[in-house]
Amino acid sequence: MAKVALLVVVCMAAVSVMLTPHADAAISCGQVVSSLTPCISYVTKGGAIPAPCCNGIESLNNQATSTPDRQTACNCIKSAAASIKGINFSLAGSLPGKCGVNLPYKISPSIDCSTVQ
Repeated sequence: MAKVALLVVVCMAAVSVMLTPHADAAISCGQVVSSLTPCISYVTKGGAIPAPCCNGIESLNNQATSTPDRQTACNCIKSAAASIKGINFSLAGSLPGKCGVNLPYKISPSIDCSTVQ
């Protein structure tokens, strides 16, 4: 009887752990893409950086305040960048610095977003 009771307690604990919400990012890929859309012309053609692009990078940096947020933003940027034809990753990687924003990760196709803090 004690074994059955112990088994029930262990099962309830396991279910409880599975149902406990994990730290989820508060930022969505839609927000990331929306913030960075004004940057597409610059990262594909060069030239002057549009002010809305820098505003978007700054806004994104201000929204991504936790590790899950930054990892989500990183993954979204990486995914979106892979779908943009003709992107110049040298220009993309230099954008935060040129906009005066210190992102805690590099905009690069080879970044491991799981390491972003």
